[in-house]
Amino acid sequence: MSNKVTVVRGTNDKPASSAALAKFFAEQTKFEGQFFVGYPIIGTPEGRYPIDALWVSPNSGIVIFDLIEGKDPGEFYERQDDLANKFEAKLKAHRELTRKRELLVPIHTVTFAPAITNASKFAEEDYYICNLSNLEDALSELRWDKENDLYERALSAIQSISAIRKGRTKRVIKREDSRGGKLKRLEDSIATLDNIQGKAVIETVDGVQRIRGLAGSGKTIVLALKAAYLHAQHPDWRIAVTFNTRSLKGQFRRLINAFCIEQTGEEPDWENLRILNAWGAPGGTERDGVYHEFCRANNLPYYDFQSARRSFRSGKEFESVCEEALKNIKNPKKLYDAILVDEAQDFSPAFLRLCFESLDENKRLVYAYDELQNLSGESMPSPEDIFGTNPDGTPAVSFPQPQEGQPRRDIILEKCYRNSRPVLVTAHALGFGIYRNPPKEGSLGLVQMFDHPHLWSEIGYDVREGELKEGSSVILYRTEESSPKFLESHSPIDDLVQFIKFESEDAQNEWLVKEIIQNLKKDELRHDDIVIINPDPLKTRKKVGPIRSQLLEKGVNSHLAGVDTNPDVFFETDTDSITFTGIYRVKGNEAGMVYIINCHDCQSAFINLASIRNRLFTAITRSKAWVRVLGVGDEMDRLIEEYRRLKDMNFELVFKYPTEEERRHLQIIHRDMTAEERKRIESQERGLANLIEDLDAGKVHLEDLDEGLVQKLRSLLEK
Repeated sequence: MSNKVTVVRGTNDKPASSAALAKFFAEQTKFEGQFFVGYPIIGTPEGRYPIDALWVSPNSGIVIFDLIEGKDPGEFYERQDDLANKFEAKLKAHRELTRKRELLVPIHTVTFAPAITNASKFAEEDYYICNLSNLEDALSELRWDKENDLYERALSAIQSISAIRKGRTKRVIKREDSRGGKLKRLEDSIATLDNIQGKAVIETVDGVQRIRGLAGSGKTIVLALKAAYLHAQHPDWRIAVTFNTRSLKGQFRRLINAFCIEQTGEEPDWENLRILNAWGAPGGTERDGVYHEFCRANNLPYYDFQSARRSFRSGKEFESVCEEALKNIKNPKKLYDAILVDEAQDFSPAFLRLCFESLDENKRLVYAYDELQNLSGESMPSPEDIFGTNPDGTPAVSFPQPQEGQPRRDIILEKCYRNSRPVLVTAHALGFGIYRNPPKEGSLGLVQMFDHPHLWSEIGYDVREGELKEGSSVILYRTEESSPKFLESHSPIDDLVQFIKFESEDAQNEWLVKEIIQNLKKDELRHDDIVIINPDPLKTRKKVGPIRSQLLEKGVNSHLAGVDTNPDVFFETDTDSITFTGIYRVKGNEAGMVYIINCHDCQSAFINLASIRNRLFTAITRSKAWVRVLGVGDEMDRLIEEYRRLKDMNFELVFKYPTEEERRHLQIIHRDMTAEERKRIESQERGLANLIEDLDAGKVHLEDLDEGLVQKLRSLLEK
């Protein structure tokens, strides 16, 4: 029989007794539930009050442990009373855990003193004091005949998830079967952290920790909770949270603030817990950033975007300024005790190294990323490539296999709690071009592919048939374990995902306005349940203007994120306003209903196709429930055909895994190009076309051309 208790190791000031108790729960096979060391920290009138250890069990209720390091238990019964009273007060604040004035979850207290050989001599009636010899017997006496889902509710209250997952505004539901009613049930269903998420929040290492996961796997919430937990445990530490998408700033502040208040009864000390943009600029705390602070503290030249554009390569401005700062500093000042980086896939290794150099000797850097959301088309480098080597040649950072009883340095969040299986697999199929019509017979329809086949397994896919290896055919599918069924069971598949073609852009816009009005008036969706995304960032303002004008005529307010609002704001929480956005500002955000307009561009483009398909992938994965993919004309028909093939395959991915040479070919033909590079290629194409035309017309003969060039051209074409 396997162990049924998940052990989550936080920190406290009682390491010996904590380790002994954690080992007991890790090795036993009798009990169930979750066991936490150093968690939670609760707020009291006297200030924050850390719990030594806690066991939440579906069969025994809540057991709070008072840990003893030595052989003197002191007034342990008074401490047990204090623990029980304070914890009961915390849980009674959650109405779903009470009936009238009664708390429905039993709270037990146990003093655990492994160094005391004869614990029974200290026994008091109704007060447990145990060592390893009598702990199992004592815990076996604790019983809880629970009702329905009280265990999950209690765990949610302890983790504070129910509080922080609440929407930005109150959801008013009159019909249970409305879209608003379905969203409410979805939100209520994601009431607790899963085991891996819980470990990612609480388990902390000295050194670098990496968190990987799909869009919607909870990376942002995990990082926010982790920052708040570290701040609660170590209020004197200087902690920074940073990210690429500026609109995440408000979300991080809201999540961290809610968690701190729920856990400790206090707002964070924002002087020590800082939420910073990555780049930053002069002008006070709100404009500060990690790079700007690094330059200021180390007396280095600071580049803003305009000066960086003049001095460095276009498209690589931030990477270049970080490299420049690192090149010019030998002994950087230690600015932080911990730094947490979200969206690390959108940063260069230079920025992560800059964060690393800003830390004290413990190097507590946590970086989270989703390899599939990298809009630059480049894979996330290995830790060895990012952080380099020590003087002796060994890697400065590596992620060895986890040891028993030790927190993990490399965590994969493979469950997706945002996107249903049909939505997520649709995003992957279109992003990679799995069912894309090959441009010519015998060529690959794929747009891009992982360099490492095992990544498909790491993001939650199983093999139905074939093999996950280069040159082999394979069929991949998602299980209920990695894509929970409740995410799709609320609505038919044909409602979860819709691809719709229009004859004109005006027709598309008119349909969209009608749908939004219905969402608000009949479907019981809030304004912040709806997001409209235009994939091409350069055309967004122009393309969404007519739609916003029509909505305003009908009395519906809207805003263009980062343009009409502060760049750090995505949803307008103070007013009822629909969010319109380009692709880059939507990252990290989510909504129940997502409309993606002008998607025909994602099919017709040839140059930069990998980046363009990644935009479509990112847009689709913003949806918590329903997604509408809209476009115009024949090119939209081709995109719809891709989706039809996927649907016919029951949302399974069927393809031949490309070889290294084929992947290199994909990277060449679908690579990103600057405007200058595109102009150069177009000019060369015109020249080649003119030469072919002249050869065909007999105006130029092959003999007129340099023989060496003709031979070289022949050999290149044969390749």
